[in-house]
Amino acid sequence: MQTRYSEMTEHELKSEIRELTEKARKAEQMGIVNELAVHERKIAVAKAYLLDPADFKTEVMYEIADTKEQFQIRYLNGVFAWGYRLSSPEHEEALPISLLKEKD
Repeated sequence: MQTRYSEMTEHELKSEIRELTEKARKAEQMGIVNELAVHERKIAVAKAYLLDPADFKTEVMYEIADTKEQFQIRYLNGVFAWGYRLSSPEHEEALPISLLKEKD
């Protein structure tokens, strides 16, 4: 049975991230796009457990890593930020906090 990320130690999470990164690299080399996307999402969630949700504020605009889209947090639930992209404010979604960074 697999351990949940929320139950892993920092060392275990970092080890899991290394393993997933290697799997993602192999999937990319083999051209398996959907497998690559799954591994990238798992990496983002695992990285979120290494962060402190208290460092993220509601009603603040953040930038989504890689896309540079703006995201406003409405509320936090664990390591997920619920809110909306500025480009689609009518569509609420959840993102791992590891994908968010403060705007410059």
